[in-house]
Amino acid sequence: MEYAKEIRKKIGHDLLVVVGSCVIILDNSNRLLLQKRRDGSWGLLGGLLDIEETLEEAAIREVYEEANLTVSNLELLHVFSGPTYHFKLPNLDEVYVITALYYAGEVTGDMRIDHDESLDLQYFDVNQLPENIRPEYQSFIDFYINQGNLKE
Repeated sequence: MEYAKEIRKKIGHDLLVVVGSCVIILDNSNRLLLQKRRDGSWGLLGGLLDIEETLEEAAIREVYEEANLTVSNLELLHVFSGPTYHFKLPNLDEVYVITALYYAGEVTGDMRIDHDESLDLQYFDVNQLPENIRPEYQSFIDFYINQGNLKE
């Protein structure tokens, strides 16, 4: 069940608090995996929590759904919340998003795009990221880099 979509049907465009997970996935060359979303912007893989699901389970499920990759050995890096994550979306839905950011210690599988959610999946050098990364994802990436987490 996609809980947030079900609640949205009941409340219309009113403010909805949602909780989700995003995952930092690096390849062997320290390049960051990003997803080009249906709106043309880039972001980290991840999504919203479903009922009775843990944040870790949501992260694992979303990465698998979006990229056909299995992530494990997740490390919680930070939980993001506050006024910066209060949005009015183009469709006029208002959301306040609380996001757990994870680092995937292990990634397996053959990457494949779910075209219902993504236009592209691509690894980028962290010093040459695409310009149209949504601001919330950029803040997660900046946090990761500024904490000195990039493996040499």
